[in-house]
Amino acid sequence: MKDPTGDGQRGESRDLDPSTVDPAPRRVRDAAPSTVAWALWRASRPDQLLLVVAIYAMGATIAVARGAPLSVEATLAGLAALLPTAASIHYANEYADYETDALTDRTPFSGGSGGLHAARLPRRLARDATLATAALAVLATAWLWLAGPLPTVAVAVLAVSAVLGWGYSLPPLALAWNGLGELDNAVLGGLLLPHYGAAALAGTFDLAVCLAVLPFTALVFVNLLATQWPDRRADAAVGKRTLPTRWSPGCLRAAYLAGVVVAFGSLAALWGRVIPSLVAGATLLALPLVAWGAATYTRDEWPFPTVAAMVVAAVAQLLAWAVVAGLPGRLAGTLG
Repeated sequence: MKDPTGDGQRGESRDLDPSTVDPAPRRVRDAAPSTVAWALWRASRPDQLLLVVAIYAMGATIAVARGAPLSVEATLAGLAALLPTAASIHYANEYADYETDALTDRTPFSGGSGGLHAARLPRRLARDATLATAALAVLATAWLWLAGPLPTVAVAVLAVSAVLGWGYSLPPLALAWNGLGELDNAVLGGLLLPHYGAAALAGTFDLAVCLAVLPFTALVFVNLLATQWPDRRADAAVGKRTLPTRWSPGCLRAAYLAGVVVAFGSLAALWGRVIPSLVAGATLLALPLVAWGAATYTRDEWPFPTVAAMVVAAVAQLLAWAVVAGLPGRLAGTLG
């Protein structure tokens, strides 16, 4: 196989040495509470949490468009269980990637949050935050399920999502470390997350929802390929075997194009059937960004075009589904 880094080395950089990373720059108790709070906030990845909320809302809106009752209580209950679960997954990733994040050249879209390293705090803070938010997620989910607002199907989807989310970074699965992280993240963020939003309102499993988000799922996969490319040398240095550390640039570009074909091929196949024409047309707003990303992938270190394409697709689909579901009219009637 050709060199995956494109620089004559098999994913290993001459100036990357994981032994130089200090696992405990200082004790947590020696830092100011405000510093610890800031690091925890940054490590929770609030920008990604906002995207998680948007994708959850997209799934909930799809359910309403397909006939589910619009329930503020059910929507908020699903969100209350989701947010601590998502935060725990992000903290788990910060813990597992502590070494590689210290070695990589961080971008706004890759290389972790940088919160722990910027505050000179040890990785065990991320471990403790993972356990605390995971416990909060379990308690919140159990209470909401027993109290009634959160349907059993939604709980099941969230449980599977939590296992895949934690398993992305942590053993025994550690999927991101053995080349399965890209697929895992696509299924988690592109398929299960919107389906959880739909199940929170509809209370049932709906295959049509899975088909409706298939184009977006493929874009999430492509996004992972793009954001992991800048981290390939640091990942390889610590033994994290992502696809960009395993495959040559040519193979990665082929996988990227395959993901794009699945995204827009499935969009065309489902246009006007499972996916309303308004939603399908809105998704095309991401196409120029995807073309930009395909032209530059593995040729530079900047994953912005692909990240932007995924975000644009998510927001465009959310708004289009909201129109299909008649939410603007409902909200206007409520306010009126």
